Amino acid sequence: MGVLSLITFLPVLGAVILMFLPKEKPQLARVVAVIASGAAMLVSFWLWAHYDASTPDFKFIEKFAWIPGFNIQYFMGIDGLALALVVLTTLLSFLSIIASFNIDHRVKEYFFFFLLLETAMIGVFLALDLFLFYVFWELTLVPMYFLIGIWGGPKKEYAAIKFFLFTLAGSVFMLIAMLALYFNTMPHTFDYTEILKQSPRLASGLQLWIFIGLYLGFAVKVPAFPFHTWLPLAHVEAPTAVSVILAGVLLKMGTYGIMRFCFPLLPVATQKLAIWLAVIAAINIVYGAFCSLAQKDMKRMIAYSSVNHMGYALLGLASLNVIGFSGAALQMINHGIITGALFLLVGVIYDRAHTRDIDVFGGLSTKLPVYSGFMVLACFASLGLPLLSGFVSEFLCFLGAYQVAQYRYITLISLLGILITAAFFLVMIKKVFLGVFDNTKWEKLTDMNARELLAVVPLCILMVLFGILPSLLLAPMNSSLIHLAELVRAVQP
Repeated sequence: MGVLSLITFLPVLGAVILMFLPKEKPQLARVVAVIASGAAMLVSFWLWAHYDASTPDFKFIEKFAWIPGFNIQYFMGIDGLALALVVLTTLLSFLSIIASFNIDHRVKEYFFFFLLLETAMIGVFLALDLFLFYVFWELTLVPMYFLIGIWGGPKKEYAAIKFFLFTLAGSVFMLIAMLALYFNTMPHTFDYTEILKQSPRLASGLQLWIFIGLYLGFAVKVPAFPFHTWLPLAHVEAPTAVSVILAGVLLKMGTYGIMRFCFPLLPVATQKLAIWLAVIAAINIVYGAFCSLAQKDMKRMIAYSSVNHMGYALLGLASLNVIGFSGAALQMINHGIITGALFLLVGVIYDRAHTRDIDVFGGLSTKLPVYSGFMVLACFASLGLPLLSGFVSEFLCFLGAYQVAQYRYITLISLLGILITAAFFLVMIKKVFLGVFDNTKWEKLTDMNARELLAVVPLCILMVLFGILPSLLLAPMNSSLIHLAELVRAVQP
């Protein structure tokens, strides 16, 4: 077994072991889940340390026939972009499992589904056969459906069904587009590298239709306007750790899919439709920010902020240049880290107060100084304060887009999103943490415990580290992003 298969299926191995554990021993299930997820994380760190970033080629390739009759292969490989997302996935999964130790209902089943979800997400970023990619993509649906539907809030069933149907509907169009690519290659194949050689020669009209089909599947996950309506409800109803994975990793599957498949495989369609992608990005940014500003529930506010922040990534992608791609890739990683921390922190206060209403608190900084400090840091990183990681990625997204002459007004309109984002985070900080603590209802609130700190502190360290030294993230991705931009520009529309 190669290293990519190892990192992909280690969580499933943990899930299989969980099946044989007695349900009367929930602590044992927690230990197995931590070990399985932690092992996958350590392998991803090994990959990061041993990855050769000097070339954009796929590394650690594993390839053999799977369904020979249809030329379907088990084909796994990793480049700089996939590497960063795999490390993000394993890190957030490990920290989320630690944060899930307070789950006391059907513990064994909860961690089984969580580990299955981790394997599916890793597989999405490593699969280089379109059929294999689709299998992993759809596999994320099942565990997420149960994690929300069983362990979620009061409207959990409705939220789970809405998430499932939205994603499944988008996946149907994506599958049709992939079949179109399959039947328009000779010999017919789902091999990404072979399709990459042939698909740029497809007729312009066919490229447009295939692009739209793929985009519909990916846009639901981003989520791009107007396919975003499932997200706030899913976040509000999902358990804290599931919200972390939903925002930190699952949304990135959408932007990754656009970068990996839509752009290089369909360069003519990409250049023709990029202006519309920029328009959708601007709507995401401004609309998402205004929706966040209107919220009273902290979790719903952060959920809508994800619509806003993924709009920055879409704007960087629409630029079709290396600066914009670098900003989009950084935004994907930084948003995962920052929003993951924000959801964990909202979970901390909800576990104690059993409410997320911004208006019922006040002066918590005097009662919960450690919690307040981490929450303010994460909010500042999310609103793009310099020297924190959110600033660098947003700046590069705007810089890349502004370099495209026809996007300049779109970019200027999108800048409103930064002001509105600052407004809703600062209003929340003022209402929840500042002022005099005089509410006797919250007298018994306690500050963060060791488990909560263990889940949050690593993410806060990375916010500061990547804000000061963004090159740590960009270095392994750089050659892959340059190559991606060259592929998009290689064919003239």
